[in-house]
Amino acid sequence: LFTNYNRATENRIIRLNADGSKDSSFNTGTGINGFGFSNYVYAIVLQSDGKILVSGNFTAYNGATRNYIIRLNPNGSEDNTFITGNGFNNVVNAIALQPDGKILLGGYFTTYNGPTENKIIRLNPDGSKDNTFTTGTGFNSGANTIVVQSDGKILVGGEFTTYNGVTENRMIRLNADGSKDNTFTTGTSFNNGVRSIALQSDGKILVGGDFTTYNGINENKIIRLNSDGSKDNTFA
Repeated sequence: LFTNYNRATENRIIRLNADGSKDSSFNTGTGINGFGFSNYVYAIVLQSDGKILVSGNFTAYNGATRNYIIRLNPNGSEDNTFITGNGFNNVVNAIALQPDGKILLGGYFTTYNGPTENKIIRLNPDGSKDNTFTTGTGFNSGANTIVVQSDGKILVGGEFTTYNGVTENRMIRLNADGSKDNTFTTGTSFNNGVRSIALQSDGKILVGGDFTTYNGINENKIIRLNSDGSKDNTFA
């Protein structure tokens, strides 16, 4: 949310050196109120080639219209090989990069470059929609966090209570094609929003958010689940 660092203007993004000083080789533009992002940045993901995916609540970067998503080169300039057209119509909260370079995005958007896309989409590395990822009617409310498992399955948490018209309370696991993974069973699931998911090396899943119950049992804001969606009772 910041607009300055160490009393110098820096609009929502900066790169620091290891000692905390500004890395001046990362240049987000020039001009009065015409550089950096126009509004909040919510997610940053670094690609293996050094390019930087950024999403949030912004509609411009360095004075040019860029609706909620952009990819930057390692020096902070826009990567013009990543073509998003009109982009999204609302906030993008989460980015998850797959090993094949495809990009999962979640948020409050309902369109991408014109067509309807309800709160989740997968893009190809060039910014085009990946049509092999089919979500039907998608989520009925925001997706806040996305994690890709080593087997390609996709954990999603958020404010939603349905996915593709079926009740799914704030968390779901999808197959690589966008269909629901029915081996992940959460029962009545969470009673309030999921903000963060972290995957352990053993496959167990840490979940944090605004919730106070999971599957009808008191769980205040944090829980660890087994890989099948059941509560891990060893996490007290």
